[in-house]
Amino acid sequence: MQGDVRMPDSVVTGSFVRGVTAWSNPYAGYLSEAMREAAITRAYLRPEMVIADIGCEGGSMAARLASSMTWVHVIERVSAMLAATRCNLARFANVSFHCADGERLPLADCSMDAVFATMYLHHCRDPQRAIYEMVRVLRPGGRLMIIELGTRSHAGLQRKAVDEVMGFAREQMRMWLRAADLVNILVRSIDGVDTRECSAPVDVILATGSKRITMHQTVRKHYTTAVLDNCGCAEETPSSSSCCGQVSSDCGCCGANIGTPVEGSVQFIVDYSPDELAALPSDVRTVAFGCGNPVALANLRPGEIVLDIGSGSGLDALLAARQVGPSGKVIGVDMTPAMTERATRAAAQAGFDNVEFRHGQAEALPVANASVDVVLSNCVINLCEDKGAVFAEAFRVLKPGGRLEISDMVTAGPLPLALRYDESGWSSCISGALPEQEYLDLVAEAGFEEITSHRSTSAGVIGDVPVYSVTISARKPAS
Repeated sequence: MQGDVRMPDSVVTGSFVRGVTAWSNPYAGYLSEAMREAAITRAYLRPEMVIADIGCEGGSMAARLASSMTWVHVIERVSAMLAATRCNLARFANVSFHCADGERLPLADCSMDAVFATMYLHHCRDPQRAIYEMVRVLRPGGRLMIIELGTRSHAGLQRKAVDEVMGFAREQMRMWLRAADLVNILVRSIDGVDTRECSAPVDVILATGSKRITMHQTVRKHYTTAVLDNCGCAEETPSSSSCCGQVSSDCGCCGANIGTPVEGSVQFIVDYSPDELAALPSDVRTVAFGCGNPVALANLRPGEIVLDIGSGSGLDALLAARQVGPSGKVIGVDMTPAMTERATRAAAQAGFDNVEFRHGQAEALPVANASVDVVLSNCVINLCEDKGAVFAEAFRVLKPGGRLEISDMVTAGPLPLALRYDESGWSSCISGALPEQEYLDLVAEAGFEEITSHRSTSAGVIGDVPVYSVTISARKPAS
């Protein structure tokens, strides 16, 4: 297995026992507190969470977690290391200790909100199997956090290690996480490595992913019902029966009171001018959802080819079609057949012949590689189970130098766990929203550069967390 050259278990165990008073395994000494803090920050934890810490490195990570989480399970296969860790963490009453192999975790299915594995994976005979086991114990939406050496680490450090490990290649780590069906995968270097004992840079990577929450069918059913009920938010003055404004409603991305199990409200405000709406068919204006106006900020030019992800009734696609003109083209992709059919009819009735609507998924776009100049999306990516896959698809279909221009909902931090599985919250563009920093990290992970983010028109608070819309611009490198 790549990156897993092992020494005999007796050698590994003996080395751990000899170094047990150092509070770390042979690699962990190169991890600074700033690095551990960076990993915890990227986990987007909440106090009500239950966490597993695998390969406990003497308790340094567990101590930080136990100080703010409901419960921490410490798992270590070397009994002497576990005993020392128990002593180190004696002041905490919310920690359980398990002497077990990480490839056979003594935890129930779907019982953890996050799993941390710090400098542990390189001790596994089968890293993929170990990842599967960690994912098994995660609840849907739970987060896996792996801290490991990358392949760029100095050979001198490798000779110091118990296992003769060459480090893990980033793409190999991504493949393992994808094979475990994790979503929103990020693999990147962590700053803050302590290099005092090494004469060359040490490459430590943080690999993260979340267990999938299956909401695709729920969201599609919701928006199919919305289009059949003529429910939308683009009207300048919504009626009392509309999905928009300060009304209690289960319809669309636009209800301020969304009927979730957590108190709060979000006001969704689109940003279309009366002139823009007046030029569009009424069927398009009536059934439209959004949290901004990405077309207004996209600086579209005549002749460009534009893709609208989650095109709905076609409002943004038709606005874009006017700007790119007859020499350009707009492709709208939506997962709801009722939406694409309605949009196609509206475009034909309005005389647009430079627009095409296709049925498809944002995570698997029915669009050729490097074929479009601009990718638009308006309050749709938050509805997708795997945002990272959407950004990767957007990157794939863009020409070199192409632009990403989107409006979407994000949060200032992790939402309450009660929202994680709430169908109304997902359909209302709340429960699927990510923390803004995680969202931007996923855009960068896909390969985009020149990434900017600005708050836009929609905002509110759910529980104790601000929720708001942003406009994000990014560019695919020219070469």
